[in-house]
Amino acid sequence: MAKPNSILIVEDEAAIRAGLVDVFIYHGFDVDFSEDGAEGLEKALTGDYDLIILDVMLPNMNGFNICKEIRAVDKNQPIIMLTAKTGDEDIILGLSLGADDYVAKPFSVAQLVLRVQAVLRRSQKSEADIDVIYLQAGRVVDVKNLTLEVDGIVTYFTKREIQVIEYLRQNSERPVSREELLAKVWGYQPDMEIETRTVDIHIAKIRKKIEMVPKNPEFLLTIRGAGYKLVCAEE
Repeated sequence: MAKPNSILIVEDEAAIRAGLVDVFIYHGFDVDFSEDGAEGLEKALTGDYDLIILDVMLPNMNGFNICKEIRAVDKNQPIIMLTAKTGDEDIILGLSLGADDYVAKPFSVAQLVLRVQAVLRRSQKSEADIDVIYLQAGRVVDVKNLTLEVDGIVTYFTKREIQVIEYLRQNSERPVSREELLAKVWGYQPDMEIETRTVDIHIAKIRKKIEMVPKNPEFLLTIRGAGYKLVCAEE
């Protein structure tokens, strides 16, 4: 019998935490939890969990700092952050620090379970065996080290940003829609009816890192009505 997926829930609101623990146990997960940021980080750094659900507002250490500390030692640990409904800045900061996705409060528990399952499916797939991605203008993305160096300046990507770039590279002969990116990179299927701006936010973040003028992109184009297209150099 396969070992159940393990999940760590770091949430200080008792009612939400208890509800999530019950729901994920019901769905067959091994569940651990913490109501304290510092304790949550200590548990997260053990590497014992297949996925971490991380609230932003926590006592002793906030979710952003926890995410940053986790990513400093493990770039592959799946993390979903719980953010305020109107907190666009929270969403962008969480994704910039390397969270795989966000769920805005108040949220549907059923949707959160589906998204956790999707992130786990995606994280368990084998990664493409390539070292670099060649863009135009001599720009080379280092896939293994999640970096881009231009004129001696090193820019760092999150794992998810690299996955977006890699999928666009694999399909560089055509535009790729938001829906396809959600399905292939995040693992979300169309019938899940996910409401998320994660694709748009990731595209904007990637452009800031690879484009000379992000508002006038040359490498990561928007094709109206069709999606996004990566302009690659010949390898």
